[in-house]
Amino acid sequence: MAQEKVVLAYSGGLDTTAIIPWLKENYGYEVICCCIDCGQGEELDGLSERAKASGASKLYIEDIVDDFCDNYIVPCVQAGAIYENKYLLGTAMARPGIAAKLVEIARKEGAVAICHGATGKGNDQIRFELGIKALAPDIKVIAPWRSDKWKLQSRQDEIDYCKAHGINLPFSTDQSYSRDRNLWHISHEGLELEDPSQEPNYEHLLMLTTPPEKAPDKPEYVTMTFEKGVPTSVNGKKMKVSDIIKELNEIGGRNGVGIVDIVENRVVGMKSRGVYETPGGTILMEAHAQLEELCLDRATMEMKKEMGAKLAQVCYEGKWFTPLCDAIQAFVKSTQEYVTGEVKFKLYKGNIIKAGTTSPYSLYSESLASFTTGDLYDHHDAEGFITLWGLPLKVRAMKLAENQKTK
Repeated sequence: MAQEKVVLAYSGGLDTTAIIPWLKENYGYEVICCCIDCGQGEELDGLSERAKASGASKLYIEDIVDDFCDNYIVPCVQAGAIYENKYLLGTAMARPGIAAKLVEIARKEGAVAICHGATGKGNDQIRFELGIKALAPDIKVIAPWRSDKWKLQSRQDEIDYCKAHGINLPFSTDQSYSRDRNLWHISHEGLELEDPSQEPNYEHLLMLTTPPEKAPDKPEYVTMTFEKGVPTSVNGKKMKVSDIIKELNEIGGRNGVGIVDIVENRVVGMKSRGVYETPGGTILMEAHAQLEELCLDRATMEMKKEMGAKLAQVCYEGKWFTPLCDAIQAFVKSTQEYVTGEVKFKLYKGNIIKAGTTSPYSLYSESLASFTTGDLYDHHDAEGFITLWGLPLKVRAMKLAENQKTK
């Protein structure tokens, strides 16, 4: 009888490395490791040797960078999806794409289970498992950190466990930040960040971004173009979305843009504090919002803000593969038909400052907005408008006055 297979979401870190022998020991599975490349760079170096040395029979390294950008980041940028007014969803946006790829590899390998190393306190367990349930309800999910069979409670326990299984790896018990990195951002948790009264040690913490006070003393101008809400160029150079984000990360990083320190509400009910570096994403979000100011009417803008907040919540909570998420994206996409034009801004010590926006579909009319009277607007028309617009207020005030007289 053939040995059953499990696909492990593999990062190459200590947790997921220790999980390989643990799965073999406790379930007797053949372990297929799958590392999903969302743009985490050098973190992928040496993973094949490490996975196989730890007992995996195979390692897939799957590049989904463009899929991540085109099918998850762009819809969120178009929607203006920002969780709790600060978090640009860097980790949350990547999880549905990872879940989809894990399911694809599991189907390819004929695996009966998918395993992830997310803890029982975090959001990622929810995001991974809701994605898998939506795409492959028949596949079993194994979450070691929630299993009674998982006895490893510290990094030292995991190192000792690996050594006991003949796996000697270059991991230490040194404390460091817990990080998640992809093309869009780097998140940081742990150490002094666990105490909200403490200032982050940015000298030690930051990896993408220069602290604003150490950014250049001279502003840097940047020009971007969009077509139907999708970014198409930076400083006159046409690029695909993933390359635009890379370019903006470089530009924003050196100018101190995109550092967020937030205490957020996790799905599981607790508050957690993190610092997010999203230099390119912050610029992209702001540039897109500046263009929309010109191109969208007021009623659409109002509804779109609600839909953007809802999409942020849906994404954060792991509900990407749902009818609601599809419906929100369909609405947002319809609003982007005329979000086309050029945005210019300057970056200075963490700030993004407008420097001019143009669009062939701009709803701004200089003749209407100026103080001179033109053919489309007669100042006298405002009198009747105000009378009708203010009628409920006037009637209420009159009724209150009448009541006062009878007392």
